[in-house]
Order: sequence, then structure tokens, then C-alpha cells
Amino acid sequence: MADKFKKVKNQIDFIELEHEILKFWEENQIFNKLVSKNEGNEPWSFMDGPITANNPMGVHHAWGRSLKDIFQRFHAMKGHDLRYQNGFDCQGLWVEVEVEKELGFKSKKDIEDFGIEKFVNMCKDRVTKFSKIQTEQSKRLGYWMDWDNSYYTMSDENNYTIWGFLKKLFDEGKIYRGTDVVPWSGRSGTSYSQMEIIEGRKLVAHRSVFVKFPLIDRENEFLLVWTTTPWTLTSNIAAAVNVNLNYIKLQASDGSIYYFAEENLKFARLDKQFKDKKQWIKGVPKLKTIEQIFNERGGYKVLEKIKGSELVGLKYQGPFDQLEVQNIPGGYPFTNEKLEKEGITAIDCHKVIDGGKDNIGNDIVVAGEGTGIVHMATGCGAIDNKIGKKNNLVEIAPLNDEAKYLEGFGFLTGKTATSESTRDEIIQYLKENNFLLYQEDYPHVYPHCWRSGDELVYRSVDEWYINMDWRDNIKKVVGDINWIPEWGHDREMEWLENMGDWMISKKRFWGLALPIWVFEDKSFYVIGSKEELEELAVEGFEEFKNHSPHRPWIDKVKIRHPKSGLIGTRIPDVGNPWLDAGIVPYSTLKYNSDKEYWKKWFPPDFVVECFPGQFRNWFYSLLAMSTMLEKKAPFKTLLGHALVKDETGRDMHKSWGNAIWFEDAAEKMGVDVMRWLYASQNPEHNLLFGYGIADEVRKKIITLWNTYYFFVTYANLDDFDPNKVNVDESDYTILDKWISSKMNEFINDSKNYYEKFEVYKLMQESSMILDHLSNWYVRRNRRRFWKSENDNDKNAAYLTLYNALITYTKIMAPIIPFLSEEIYKNLSNESESIHLSSFPKYDKKNTDLTIIKEIDDIISIVNLSRSVRNKANIKVRQPLSNLYIFSADDISETIKKNESQIKEELNIKEINIVDNLSSILSYKIKPNFALLSEKYGSDMKIIISSLNQSDQSVLVNQLKRNNKIDLKVANNKFEIFEDELIVDEIPNNNLCINGNRDFKVGLNINITHDLKMEGIVRDLIRQVQNLRKKSNLNVSDRIIFAMSTDKKIHEAILKFKDYFMNETLTESLIEDVEELDFKENFKIDETKVTISISKKL
Repeated sequence: MADKFKKVKNQIDFIELEHEILKFWEENQIFNKLVSKNEGNEPWSFMDGPITANNPMGVHHAWGRSLKDIFQRFHAMKGHDLRYQNGFDCQGLWVEVEVEKELGFKSKKDIEDFGIEKFVNMCKDRVTKFSKIQTEQSKRLGYWMDWDNSYYTMSDENNYTIWGFLKKLFDEGKIYRGTDVVPWSGRSGTSYSQMEIIEGRKLVAHRSVFVKFPLIDRENEFLLVWTTTPWTLTSNIAAAVNVNLNYIKLQASDGSIYYFAEENLKFARLDKQFKDKKQWIKGVPKLKTIEQIFNERGGYKVLEKIKGSELVGLKYQGPFDQLEVQNIPGGYPFTNEKLEKEGITAIDCHKVIDGGKDNIGNDIVVAGEGTGIVHMATGCGAIDNKIGKKNNLVEIAPLNDEAKYLEGFGFLTGKTATSESTRDEIIQYLKENNFLLYQEDYPHVYPHCWRSGDELVYRSVDEWYINMDWRDNIKKVVGDINWIPEWGHDREMEWLENMGDWMISKKRFWGLALPIWVFEDKSFYVIGSKEELEELAVEGFEEFKNHSPHRPWIDKVKIRHPKSGLIGTRIPDVGNPWLDAGIVPYSTLKYNSDKEYWKKWFPPDFVVECFPGQFRNWFYSLLAMSTMLEKKAPFKTLLGHALVKDETGRDMHKSWGNAIWFEDAAEKMGVDVMRWLYASQNPEHNLLFGYGIADEVRKKIITLWNTYYFFVTYANLDDFDPNKVNVDESDYTILDKWISSKMNEFINDSKNYYEKFEVYKLMQESSMILDHLSNWYVRRNRRRFWKSENDNDKNAAYLTLYNALITYTKIMAPIIPFLSEEIYKNLSNESESIHLSSFPKYDKKNTDLTIIKEIDDIISIVNLSRSVRNKANIKVRQPLSNLYIFSADDISETIKKNESQIKEELNIKEINIVDNLSSILSYKIKPNFALLSEKYGSDMKIIISSLNQSDQSVLVNQLKRNNKIDLKVANNKFEIFEDELIVDEIPNNNLCINGNRDFKVGLNINITHDLKMEGIVRDLIRQVQNLRKKSNLNVSDRIIFAMSTDKKIHEAILKFKDYFMNETLTESLIEDVEELDFKENFKIDETKVTISISKKL
């Protein structure tokens, strides 16, 4: 008779299996059948945050994509209609940088010389290439999407929908062009928004300088200022103080006088960072205090203390006053016409001013790091610029778009501000001209380009902004979202509270062409659609119309202003790429072309994204754009996850050699292992990822496979067919009912975990259930499967295990789709694929909570007792005499019913239930000296004496009741709390103890001679079973056995002969080990043993 189930290997290559399942899915069109099966049902809308199509996937991408797939698969099993649309993020600097690397370009000018059209086409080609690579990698991950219908943020639909959004803002007067000092990349030739600079912050050591600003009309007196960016000193305009701070007038040993904040003299700068070695760079010495600097120059004395307000108005000489730009009225290169007319130059502004407060009321100038006097360069810093405008100061913006000094900066003209050589020249100049007091390496976090990696500068530039004075409208929809974890809500609100206007322009090439046309009268107009562009175009539209709305094709279109009639040209800027990703709940859901379709799927039920940074980026853009377009939240639930780190907790970097690419991980550890690992992690916390961790996860999957293998092997031996057996309720044992009840509850719990997006909690329960199924149910029932007769008892065991495996694999199918498919295909013919089946249904009637508690209590007692054995270093194979159990509840009936199970599991002879803990232990209470001595000091001797003389059990009971002890000694009363005491549990003679909140167990660890003999036999049985496996004997094969060893072990086997022969299926014992086929050498208690076996024919 043919086997009911396909034979299963006891060892499986999971990676090979995954490739076979991928082939099965593809050949049988399983995904398409799933889509058809659920089409027209209640929709569940998932919105994919687009993956950057710029490089192959890393394992960090696979975490988010696994979570997305898990929840989609679950809702598909629930019968929901899904869209399955993947997204690719296509536009932006991250793509440009990679293409520049391919071409060997170093600057924007290289791109312009090469040709914008060729460059943009190469960017498109790169995105197309890597979107195909990521598609195949995602398929390997088991990520089910409609891969023929992915959306691309470079698509016309996406770009024109953004045009519509910007048009609406324009109509409401929210688009403007502004000049501001913004972070700027000289390498990339573009500015960065508030949202972006945080992504590229790096710990670096800059050479900072303490610089002397000579006071006018005060001989040999100086303001002492400090800066980490010496390049900005060329553009110094003013010096700011805190009018309420105390300052000192300090005289150095050479007679020179310095002004700076009093607190800063002895302030230990970055002392904590240096001690902790956190936020510190190796090799950078400890920073000196200002006092140390002056002491090393011969000492000092403080002449006077003054308020900051007394310094306001003092004029000084700047260190670069000889430069041409310092003498240009109105500033440079942007001219303040009013100040120009008045003849005001930068030198005229060199005076001490009040630094004032920021927009939330904090002092801008503070004591601590630095000197309490801040050098203000209004063209080199955002805060400086605001203070400059407030105080009507001129502005010097020294750098061009490559971060090089402009004309008018003398020996620095044409040099890169951030280069080491430029810094050397500036410091040398300061030294030679007596402006430098001291220089040092100073570690701090400084913004860098988050894609190209170059150090950013602050530069005054024209950019385009969205006026975000409607942020309160955005805040209203934030509360409509289910944020997971909950603190995501507060983090987003915090960002919205403190964010500035949204800078949307980039002076680059590959990206959304901002639909802004400018005119000679300085007006501008925003186009909202391709149709409107065609209507207003007067030139270039015919050449453009068959192209996507990108540079350079869109640049050729000129329009006529609908009101003024003036002819305008498009600004050359492209858009902030977060506009691209923020519009997707509208562009991909046909907001402009099919409103009914949009209404069906909007708002998406669920989005997943990595948390760090996205409050400022994707979440923010989604919220802002949806609020403006529809005043609605862009999604219902957001699941945020943290970062992927290596096994040691370090960031993964190619340069460190610890980065793991997705394909490497998939083909070395297997995708089901990866998905199990991802699903098990609380997404709120960083995930440690590596091959060692994967090995631990694989053990759990192997446990599932071994349980499945066990079932199939024995079910085939007995011709078991779940469809042909009739089992009565009375045939099921308590263990059958227990595991069935556990599985039924697991259905309910897992459904709730999936629906609440708490899959990591599901994984905790799934591991426990799997352990109960394999290490308790199967192991405790082995003899039922092994016995020769096929009676109802055996069939009940088979059917229980069969149903448990089906239920478990269905629940776990969204998480481990490959292995679950393999198991289901072999066990069930209900559906062609497990992924076409329905999620198991919970039925309360199928749970017996009394039985669950009974067996769970037994397992708890066994686990506690096993821990005792481990603590005493006694193997389970070694029999012991007595187990003592204490419980506050009456468990005598439970123990009586399950006594044989406990004895077998723990290999003990007797079980004793005790009514009082004193039967197995006593207590010794001691003071926690670290806490109690600080509280009571000299009274400690009295307390110790009183504790020693008191009834320890009475004290413990008091402690359990009240979480404290009240001691009365003579006229003194001492209140001592739980954390101020140490309670030692002292086991009674020969006992070793353990406990939890429900039970306390004591195990007699005294080993008698007879117990020792039995332990030896159990060791022998294990060795024989291992030899049977190595010899490829079937589990039912009978054997002949021989052994060569010393007298003690022979004595043991003779004493327990029947037991040994039954356990090993031995038919006969012989003396000559050389006569038999398979042999093994080993030691028991340092005694050499040789055994041999042969199959009994």
C-alpha cells in the first residue's frame, strides 16, 4: 500500500526547500490564485513606503519588507481583498551620487559639461536596473506583491499629482521664495532642509580656536571668542553676549586683558564625554579648561566681575578686517540696499550685541562650552542670520556653490572652506597676526551630506519654501492615527511643534521638476497639471510633450502668465524627494483619475517604516500633503521599527566588514530563519542580526521539522489516514485535550496579535507552543506511537498531533511561508497551497482551561526541578530519590493524577507534597549594608542584632505581607523596606531548591549506590540509541548487544537488565563485541566502555 504522506528526510536543507517552494508558487500561479480568490471581498489597504531603487537590498531592508508581507499574508488568509502594490523611490541625490561615482565626477560642473539629458537618462537607467534586482530579491524573501504593477516615484502620475498639491498651496499663498542661511553641500552643490541634515550628523574632531578680538580704544584688551569653524571668521560681523550672565575681566601674565564668561574659566569642557569615551574620538586628548590655558602661559588674575550688559556696545577689530569684503557697504554678495545707502560695512558692525533668546524663549548665548562670547557670522549660520536681521547688521556670505571662497577674500579666494589645508592657512594667519590664543582638536557632532558624506557648510542662498503656518491642521490629523509604538505620536507632534517652513527646492538635476515659472517682474506662477502647462505654453511644449516631466526637457517650456501676460521660464530647481514619497497615498490610488477607486482604498489601513528620521521625513510629508489635499490622515495605523545592528550591537558598515547583504544572508541562513528572527523582535528596539543569532533561530525551525518528521514517519508505518479514522471523545487522553486546548487558544491569541500588529508577542507564544508540542506532547506520548497495535488510543494520538501540526503551520504561514507550505502540502489536501487556505477559526468550546492549568502546572514543576538538577550539576539520566513540592494552593489531586509523568520526566522515585516551607528550607535575613547603613548609620549594630535574634519565618511573612519590616528595639522603631534587606533561602539537609510565584520545589540530591547503578544504565541506553541512529537502523529494528568494560558497569546492566533491553529493543546480550556490525567507544565516569550492536534478523 502506498504511503498516505510523502516520505520526509530527517535532515533538511532549508535553503534548497525554499527554492523548490518558489518554483512551486510560480509554476502553479499561487499568488494570482490568491488575488482572484479574495477579489471583491472587504478590502484591507496596505501602502508600501517606497524602497530606494539604488543598490541591492541589505538585511535592514528585509526587516521592514518581512513585516509588510507577514501582515498582508494574514489579512489575505482572513479573506480580505488587497492591492499588493510595491513602491520604488527613484529620484533624488542618492541616485545622482551613485551615477557620479560611476562617471568619476567630482562636482556639479562635471555633470553640466557631460550633459544634463545624458546624466538624467543614466539616473533613470540605474533606477530601472536596481528596481529589477530588488524585485528578484524581494521574491526570494517570499514578499508577495503584484510585481508587474509596482509604482515608481519618477512616474508621470506621481510627479503630476505633486504638481496638483503645489498648485493648491500656491492658490492659498503658501509658496514663496526666500533667502536664508541653510546647510549646503559643496560636493553636491545643493542645500539641505531641516529634515535632512539630522540624517547625516557625524562625530568628528575639528580644530577649534580661541581667538582674540582687540577692543577699540582699549589698549591690550580683548574679547575672547571660540569657534569650531575657523573658516567663518573671515565673515565675522559682530560678537554676542548674554546680558544676564556674569563675565570676568582677566589679566594674563603678559599684562593683556581678556573678557569672557565667569563660569567658563574653570568649566570642565566635555568632561563626561571624555570619561565615558562616548561621543569621543580615539586619540583626541582631554580638553583643557580656560584656566589651564592661562596657567600654562604664566598664570592670571581676575581684575573685575561685570554683567554681560556692560559689554554691549563695545567695538572691536575683526581678525580679517583687511579683506575687501569687510569694507563693502551693505554686505556681500547679497546687498542690503538700505545699509548700502547708509554706507554701513561689516567693520562698522563690529561691536558687542545682546544675543537675545530663540523662538521658544531660551538664551542663545550660554555659559559652558566656549567663552560666553559668540562670534556672529550672519552669512554663515542660520541663528546668526536671524540675529543679524533683528539687529540690522550687514551679511557676508563667503562661499560659492562648491563651498569655495568667492572673490574678495584675499589669499583664501578659490579655496575650499572645509579642507584641512584651508584650515591650516587660516590658523597660521591668525597666529602670525596675533589673533590666536590657543588651538585644539574638539570632538563634536557635525552635519554631513547624508549621501555623499562631505562636510556641510552654512550658506546664504535663494530657495523655495512652503509656508507651514497651517501646521495646527496637521496636528489635528496626527491623533487620528494608531501609532505603534505609542510614543510615535508624541515624537511627531514634537517635530511639528518645532519645525520651520518646508524647503522644497534642490539645485540638482534628477528629480521632480518643480512646476514654478518666474517672470521678469519677479512674480512667479505654479502649474498644477500637464493640461494646464499645455494651455499656458508659448514655447517648447511640442518638444517636451512626449517626455516625462524632468529636466532638461521641461526646462525648454515657456509659459504666458495668465494675468500679466508676461513670458516666464521654469526655475532650474528640482523638488525635495520627500515630496515624491509623501504623495503616494494619492498618486498610486488614482486620486486624480478615479475618485471611486481612491475612496475604496484610502486611507490605507497600514504602513510600516523604519522609525529613526522618518518623523521628519516620510511621516511628515505624508501628513502634510494629505492634510492640505483632504484634511485627512494619510493612513490608519503606523508600525515603526528600529534599526538593524550587527551581533555585537554596532552599526553595519561595508568599511567595517560587518555589513550583510540580503542575498548572502538568504543563501547562507535561509529566508524562513530571517523572517522568524525579524518577527521575533520587538520593533521598538534595535535588532541584532548575524549568523550566530541565526543558528539559534534555526534550532526552533528544526524543532518544528523534527516534529513533522516524527509524525510522517510513524503515520506511514501505521498507514494512518486522518480522513479514515473514527475517534471518540473518550479515546482522547488528558494530554490530547491539553495540546488541543493550547492550540485552540493559540488561534485566538495569534489572531489578536496579528490584528494588533504585535507579531513579536505571537512569536513568544509560538516558541512556547512549539516546545510544548515537541518536548512535552510528542515526547510524553512516544510509547503510544511506538506500540504495535493500531487501536483507538494510537489513532487519537495521531489525529491530535496531525491537527496540531496543521493548526500551527497555518498560524505561522505568514511568518515562515516556505516551511509551512512544505508541511501543509504533504499533510493536507484542503487547498492547493497553505496560502490559499483560511486562517484557523477559534471555538471557545474546544478549550478546557482546567486541563490547561493542570498540565501547565506539571510542566512548571518539572522545569523548576530540572533547573535544580542543572544547579547541582546532576544529569537527568541520574535517578534521584525524592522531590518535595510546596504550593499555596491545594495541588494534591493534580500531582496524584500526573505523578507518573513527573517521576519519569525528573527521574525520581518519590514525590512529597509539603504544607509548610519549613519542611524544605529556612530563612536568613541580612541587611543590605549599602542602603541601610546610609539610612541608619550608628544604629546598624542594633538592627543586625535584632534581625539575628528574631524568628526569621515571622520576618519573612511580615515582609511578604507589607513589603517591609517594623523592628522595635527598646525605645527605637526601625522601618526597613524590602530592597534594604537580603533574604537568603537555606535548603534543609541534602536538598537543593528552586521556585516561582506558584511553587517551591526541593530535590534530594543525595545519590545512593543503587541510584548510581541505575544512572549508569541510563547512560548506556543513551549511547546505544545514538549508535542505532549512526548505524541507520529503523526505529522498530530489534538488536543484539555486546559490551566490554569494567565490573562496575557490568554489575549495573545486570541489575537493570529488563529495563535496558526494553528501552533499546535488545533481543539478546552477548560477550564478544567484535562479532557484531557496529561499534562505539566512550567513557562513563572516566571508565572506558566499548559497545557493539547488530540488527536482529
